[in-house]
Amino acid sequence: MSDLLERLRTELPAEALITDPDVTASYAHDMASFCEAGTPAVVVLPRTVEQVQHVMRTATALRVPVVPQGARTGLSGAANASDGCIVLSLVKMDRILEISPVDRIAVVEPGVINAVLSRAVNEHGLYYPPDPSSWETCTIGGNIGTASGGLCCVKYGVTAEYVLGLDVVLADGRLLTTGRRTAKGVAGYDLTRLFVGSEGSLGIVVKAVLALKPQPPQQLVLAAEFPSAAAACDAVCRIMERGHTPSLLELMDRTTVRAVNELASMGLPETTEALLLCAFDTPDPAADLAAVGALCTAAGATEVVPADNPAESELLLQARRMSLTALETVKSATMIDDVCVPRSRLGAMLEGTAAIAEEYGLTIGVCSHAGDGNTHPVVCFDHTDPDESRRARESFDAIMALGLELGGTITGEHGVGVLKKESLARELGETGIELQRGIKAAFDPLGLLNPGKLF
Repeated sequence: MSDLLERLRTELPAEALITDPDVTASYAHDMASFCEAGTPAVVVLPRTVEQVQHVMRTATALRVPVVPQGARTGLSGAANASDGCIVLSLVKMDRILEISPVDRIAVVEPGVINAVLSRAVNEHGLYYPPDPSSWETCTIGGNIGTASGGLCCVKYGVTAEYVLGLDVVLADGRLLTTGRRTAKGVAGYDLTRLFVGSEGSLGIVVKAVLALKPQPPQQLVLAAEFPSAAAACDAVCRIMERGHTPSLLELMDRTTVRAVNELASMGLPETTEALLLCAFDTPDPAADLAAVGALCTAAGATEVVPADNPAESELLLQARRMSLTALETVKSATMIDDVCVPRSRLGAMLEGTAAIAEEYGLTIGVCSHAGDGNTHPVVCFDHTDPDESRRARESFDAIMALGLELGGTITGEHGVGVLKKESLARELGETGIELQRGIKAAFDPLGLLNPGKLF
């Protein structure tokens, strides 16, 4: 420990090192439940690439594990510390280095907050689409590490589709530049995409070149009430089958709607079994909403209400964004699943989740990026009740197993971390896991980067 601190101090300012156990403990874990976390030896908050390189050279020389972190808003334990590790928090590297309207790119450091970047590019008439629910606090580096998504993915895609290039500090301290800042580029293996979603297990992202889009018109939102989740999912299938491209297509089940109303008195219709929100940011969104409204009615919607203006639309979106927060008030703890299935199996996924809730005697609310088939079943439980906690964990695993049975994946945007390691092995299979471990060994032969995550 003393040798580690002595070496770190040779090239790091005193304010970059935190050794107080009471403070370092606060960096031990992210927001996931049921994930083990160790005790870090030290927390380092670098401000420069050279400081990150020094940390990695020191870690390699002393064989000390390193756990990279952003804002710790993750939901899979990917940022959890291991005993005796260096926690490398990138939040102080928070500069927007460049915004180019001509090239339609932004160059940023990993600690830049998603919402800060979004507002900055808006001033140039540009748009950075990925918008996780935690966008006001989560960092771009964390978004890259977990390949995060958001509400707009149905039209604009996830983080991976906007990362053009990266500067990455490798385990031994070398600096690697991947990708490009051009509109096109296919030279060599796509190492950039390999780092996206790697959860800090291959290298430390210290700079990112991000693609931007022209800022679209303000979107309008439609709300449709359904007598069942199956009817709402039928509407989703009809909307996508007819070729519509909404900027948002979200579903909230009855449990979620009631939780939101209880938390914020939003006035959402509590008689509904499923509330579908659909938005368009096209030149004539009212016409698109009318067409979608007709499809919802044909699928069995009991009421279809298009917003008249952007302010009404934003109110509906606020209700959706607070879904997870609202469900956290139902019980003392939650586990947020992240299963993505083919859109055609979305109804079966929701029906199966309801059956799992009944089987385990638990409240499980579902909010969903329905246009992507990405569901977020939220298991609500009393963490002081051992039996209820056990049932919560078992139901969580059952939901992931259901998703795989329906041809889906265990995570659409939250990552694997510690929480889903066993399910990842099931999804990828023996050969897939073997190859991924081989890739890990090529980048990190000593196994120092975020050990114990993924597999």
